[in-house]
Amino acid sequence: MKQSRNADLSKGRNLKLALFHLGSGMVDVLATGVWNRIMVADLGFSAAFVGLLTGLRYFLAPLGVLAGRYSDTHTVGGYRRLIWIWLGRAMMAVSTVTLGFATAELVSRAQAGAADAIPWVIWLALVMSFLLFSLGSALSGTTFLALIHDRAAEHQRGRAVGLVWTFLLLGFAAGGVFFSIMLPHSADAGAIGFTAQSVLNLFVVTAGVLSLIWFLSLLGEERRNSSASASASNEGLSLRRDLALVWRSRRMRFFLYYLTLSMLFAFLQDTVLEPFAGQLFDMGAHVTNRFSAYWGGMAIIASFVVLYFAGRHPLFTNGNLSRGGIIILLLAYAVFALSSLGEARQLVTPGLVLLGVGLGIWNIGTLGLMMELSPNGRAGTFLGFWTLCVTLARGAGVAGGGMMRDLVLILSGQHAIAYGSVFCCGFVGLLVAFLALRQIRQTDPGASLRTDAEVATVLSHSME
Repeated sequence: MKQSRNADLSKGRNLKLALFHLGSGMVDVLATGVWNRIMVADLGFSAAFVGLLTGLRYFLAPLGVLAGRYSDTHTVGGYRRLIWIWLGRAMMAVSTVTLGFATAELVSRAQAGAADAIPWVIWLALVMSFLLFSLGSALSGTTFLALIHDRAAEHQRGRAVGLVWTFLLLGFAAGGVFFSIMLPHSADAGAIGFTAQSVLNLFVVTAGVLSLIWFLSLLGEERRNSSASASASNEGLSLRRDLALVWRSRRMRFFLYYLTLSMLFAFLQDTVLEPFAGQLFDMGAHVTNRFSAYWGGMAIIASFVVLYFAGRHPLFTNGNLSRGGIIILLLAYAVFALSSLGEARQLVTPGLVLLGVGLGIWNIGTLGLMMELSPNGRAGTFLGFWTLCVTLARGAGVAGGGMMRDLVLILSGQHAIAYGSVFCCGFVGLLVAFLALRQIRQTDPGASLRTDAEVATVLSHSME
């Protein structure tokens, strides 16, 4: 799509747009952190079922490609991007409210001793809530990035999307603090530790706050009656030809192995981390809700430090950063495994710190390699392919962690072994990814790096 001649994004407008992803980070914590912990640790439901629901949005992510492509070539009500973004976020807000009512009903029944007699309509509400949530995320994620591309001039895009990505991380940290305040421990709530009303208040208030943030961040950011550009008609053959290059090239093939394995196993802990602390060490929801703030804060610090030194020191290459990030993630998984198998509560916090630092460094290094391995003139095709692999692998990791926990728990009957097995599996998987990374060599010294704008765009998209 051609850039508008009048595109210009001031820093103030950039900050306003970045608030959109502050809300994205917070709603991610609500779904994969808070709700997951309530369902698994407090109510005792299957982690596999919960993981499948929370991971559904990753498997529906390819629909975002279709939404983005349609918004390139068509307008709805005179708008290319804004309609799709607001529609998607409205779906997410509505699903958050319905999820709150369904979850509050489950909590109420558990406190009344009627957890075994749950009507089918409650399960239907949970499934439909996450289906609506996932569709909304797919429709709005890609089109929001396209809106940033439209709004910013070429020299502003690196700063524009980089700031948006930073606010996504801030949303992870802010969400942990906000939700721990909204869901306080209550001595009158029995073993669960909170009431059904507090759960309902949490979801309804969050939906309202995030809706306001999303609406205000986008208000006035797209002019009506934008013209749509025509797309190329012969891209199908080009797409197949370009993607065949990935398998023919040894370097790209091993990078595909590394990218998929590292993304899958790095997020194997996503749905088990908070239930692990809740069930093994009796940590309350008001404590585990802060986990995302701990590791998210460390990821932000590590990212800023790495970005500062990346252009100033020759050792801070994408390959070295990827290797360093994987090594730190290996240490994090080892600490969590020891904490689980040895029932050592004091190791949880060091594990969270290592997890955050490792994710921050690994993310920047790996996504930098994605830029290097996207040939000039075909960056869009290759970056789209890498991003799709990232999305599907992360979804498999999110769902797989819960499934493994349930399976081992059935076989062993012990939570320590169940959670320890997940962390040990993650350690082995990341070790294999590290070995695949060592096979990647720089075979084309003349290959030019992508621009900062392209780096920031993929970084933001992969984190969404």
